[in-house]
Amino acid sequence: MADWSSDPEEVERHIERSRRELARAVDELADRLSPRNVAHRGVERVKEEADQVVKAFGALVRPSDDDEDGQGGVDKRVLLAGVGAAVTVTALVLWRRRRKRR
Repeated sequence: MADWSSDPEEVERHIERSRRELARAVDELADRLSPRNVAHRGVERVKEEADQVVKAFGALVRPSDDDEDGQGGVDKRVLLAGVGAAVTVTALVLWRRRRKRR
């Protein structure tokens, strides 16, 4: 560290540089934490997850022999496993929340 006590101009430059850095950091935090931006990021995350779910269900769809239009159908075992997993996860989350309240 420099000896700023002998050079007041250097001390002033350092203080001004620190103020600019602090102001930039505060502005960045305010932007990151603004409700509008938080909501926007949440919406984007939900859209991305929805796209992944659609792609996953697209992978589950397969042509069926008894399907006349060739559109295919969802494998019922896979669908039931997915529903069962969703119910299990939901029950686990609700159980943990209830335990935390006590």
